[in-house]
Amino acid sequence: MKNKEIRMSDVKLEETEGKMILEGYAIVFEQQTLIGDEDRGFKEIIDRTALTDTLMKDVPMKYNHADNFLIIARTKNKSLALEVDNIGLKVHAELVDTDSNKNIYKMVRSGLLDKMSFSFSVSKQMWDRSEKIPVRRILGIERLYDVSIVDLPAYDGTSIYSRSLELADAELEAMELADKELIEKENKKKAELLRTKIHIKSSI
Repeated sequence: MKNKEIRMSDVKLEETEGKMILEGYAIVFEQQTLIGDEDRGFKEIIDRTALTDTLMKDVPMKYNHADNFLIIARTKNKSLALEVDNIGLKVHAELVDTDSNKNIYKMVRSGLLDKMSFSFSVSKQMWDRSEKIPVRRILGIERLYDVSIVDLPAYDGTSIYSRSLELADAELEAMELADKELIEKENKKKAELLRTKIHIKSSI
């Protein structure tokens, strides 16, 4: 899954008597976010239509996207609900009564954990290089792999985060190469047209 990417958002508690409930927006539409920094990075916007055809049939909620940690909630057993609204993708998780979930809930309540992250792959995007920092508009998210409760240091250090920047670099380089090839083709056409005109004049 080399094209898998991760993004961050906030998580909050919903105080409901006798239940452990976590809520937040994993995705917010039309909100510009800086991925990386101004020297090596890009701005990103998720389009309102990005989730139209997204595969999210069986999505788990994890801790730090880790496979070696017990799953916190899951859409398959309806302990995790994902709802697309006019704001973005809303996450509502009702945690089952396990020791690990109690610890997660306590850490969120105390402020030790306050971020939610989601991992995804992109099916369609558009780049704008008219500004100093390139702007990437995500038009289609192909698959939502998971949503996770995360701590910030773990997110910053992930290889998937670095891969997002590498992916952007590769795509921007490919775009630049395509632009160069297009310019070369246009110049060749102009040169051929000029030679044809000169040949016609010479023949007259």
